[in-house]
Amino acid sequence: MHVCVLGAGIVGLATAYSLRRAGHEVTVVDRASPGSGASGGNGAQLSYSYVQPLADPAIWRQLPKLLLSPSSPFKLRPRLDMHQWLWGLQFLAACNSKTSRDTTGQLLSLAALSRQSFDAMMAEEKLDCDFSATGKLVLYSGEDAFAAARRQMLLQRELGSTQEAVDADRCVEIEPALKSRHAQIAGAIYTPGECAADCQKTCDALLAVLRRMGVRFLLGTPVEQMVQRGKSIAAVSTPQGHIEAERFVMALGAESALMARGLGLHLPVYPLKGYSITVDVAPEEHAAPSVNVTDSARKVVFARIGSRLRVAGMAELSGYDTAIDPAQIASLQTSTQTVFPACSHFGELNPWAGMRPATPTGLPVIGRHAKGPDNLLFNTGHGALGFTLAFGSAQRIARMIGH
Repeated sequence: MHVCVLGAGIVGLATAYSLRRAGHEVTVVDRASPGSGASGGNGAQLSYSYVQPLADPAIWRQLPKLLLSPSSPFKLRPRLDMHQWLWGLQFLAACNSKTSRDTTGQLLSLAALSRQSFDAMMAEEKLDCDFSATGKLVLYSGEDAFAAARRQMLLQRELGSTQEAVDADRCVEIEPALKSRHAQIAGAIYTPGECAADCQKTCDALLAVLRRMGVRFLLGTPVEQMVQRGKSIAAVSTPQGHIEAERFVMALGAESALMARGLGLHLPVYPLKGYSITVDVAPEEHAAPSVNVTDSARKVVFARIGSRLRVAGMAELSGYDTAIDPAQIASLQTSTQTVFPACSHFGELNPWAGMRPATPTGLPVIGRHAKGPDNLLFNTGHGALGFTLAFGSAQRIARMIGH
């Protein structure tokens, strides 16, 4: 059948790929170029085994510092927007042990499917996207935080993850670029199988692959509204005219919630603004990390993509404002120079900001809305795990649509 995919970020492109492989005719519509939203400058880590949701019971004791500290990685910028406040209240309600455990299990299952699907795609298409599989270290600077991380590791191990808790000596053995930080490391969780890739390069390469496969693209083409006929969507209205299809998949990231409101639907998705910088690595051996590293205290991730280092972090609950805050970029540079002082000359920072589409629990919205049109499926709300989960959620959408 003919399926129209709204959105050309990594989730939309992965969906188009899975649907085309299943034999469907596919049209992709986006107001911008592939990857130009929340995908292109993301953290670059493919964290298939480390999927702890943001909504965690530990948030409650961290909340005063998160809200009040000038150096906090979380910024709340209150707006006259009931959707922002509703999302915040639902997020706090999800910060309990049962919800966190259930969400972790579901995310690990989706991540396993995503890894299988991404690996199969890479074996078939051999994309040039600076892919690496060097593992991941999540660093902890305090004993209490490290103890909590070991408990989460045991939960994830029960659910099938392969991880180990390591001390500072072992951290430096795994990643020599951490040598200068040895005294500040209480311990780390090491996941040897984790990967990284440049998401923008992945999007660009997928665009070329999909075009060869016969997928039609309407880029630079905003979706103005969805034309409803009875209980179904008949078409989407664009400046290029109406686009008719038998099924529609909404993968518009944080904007999916805005589009859903036009249909009278509430989608529990709100943007969590994140930032990144991308710097050229210094030529000296062990100056920059080759293993993925997450600094849990700073909530900053480091990923090697070719001869560059991607550094990403921050979470701003500030509406749909896409402006880049220079203070956040400076904070990322400071974090990088603190953890890996010799990693780069920092000539160009290549600052970026993206609106991560987040749900209160951390689980993406995949499939039909209970009150929505019968031929409209959603594939959104992946938060900071969009790249990690994209090919798994795409597989689920393809199975729902069938042959």
